[in-house]
Amino acid sequence: MKKINVVGLGNILFGDEGFGVEAVRALEASGEFPESVSFIDGGTQGIYLLDYFESCDGLLVFDSIIPRDFEQKVYLYRNEELPAFIHRKMSSHQMGLSELLCVARLHDRVPGEIVLIGAPPLNLELGSGLCDVMQGHVKTAVQMGRNVLEGWLGE
Repeated sequence: MKKINVVGLGNILFGDEGFGVEAVRALEASGEFPESVSFIDGGTQGIYLLDYFESCDGLLVFDSIIPRDFEQKVYLYRNEELPAFIHRKMSSHQMGLSELLCVARLHDRVPGEIVLIGAPPLNLELGSGLCDVMQGHVKTAVQMGRNVLEGWLGE
């Protein structure tokens, strides 16, 4: 794969809503990666992230998500599975993820590989940081992300 973008979505001010941002930071800090891998703290930037979605061969996204029927665990969705995950909206940036993928499709600039790794939030209180359960999920998500990247990089 020529270019890989790893994007963390979420709002770190609202507890577990910051899961995606914390996961991308932890993954970046977990080891050395080739220059072809870029780590982006996407926060709640929405449409401003479009270039990161359209300019790569592989897109790995971390986010707080609420699947249809969920358990408290880390989920991984690939390519065609992505539209099915969006059931309940937690914030405006989650809608942005869906819209970004749709706009990339309209532009015919969808990455060849897309993976979303996420976990359902437990606490969305202002200024609380990630709860203990979500901090554990970050560790799991980082390992899942490393596995995805290793597969894409052929390691």
